[in-house]
Amino acid sequence: MAAEKIRIERGVESIEHLSKEDKADIAASFQNVAILHIEQRLKRAMTLCEEEEDNLIKTMAVVGGVAANQELRSRLDAICQERGWTMHVPPPRLCTDQGAMSAWASVERIMVGSTDDPTVQEVHARFPFAAKIQ
Repeated sequence: MAAEKIRIERGVESIEHLSKEDKADIAASFQNVAILHIEQRLKRAMTLCEEEEDNLIKTMAVVGGVAANQELRSRLDAICQERGWTMHVPPPRLCTDQGAMSAWASVERIMVGSTDDPTVQEVHARFPFAAKIQ
């Protein structure tokens, strides 16, 4: 574990006694690795979308509490720009409250004409709800 290694290098009794700078470095390192993982997964998903013959997806939305992370936003935006994708992210003040995020998602749906009205949906059952009993 990185924190334990640093504790030994610094010669302190416990991890809690590490300096604020050391703790910040550990947190930044963790965040970097976590974002690298997200970047790898995102690039793979984008490649899969781009390889689809009839795919028109070139837009990504980053939502929820994680969307408030400025480093994540910046790095995902760089990937989108590099690949010619558009990224939509709500303002950070709306990224902390689930109610606000739900409202934002609703606004986005209204803007593209999406609806939950069952009378205008094309629904096709793939599986029967019940088997015929004999």
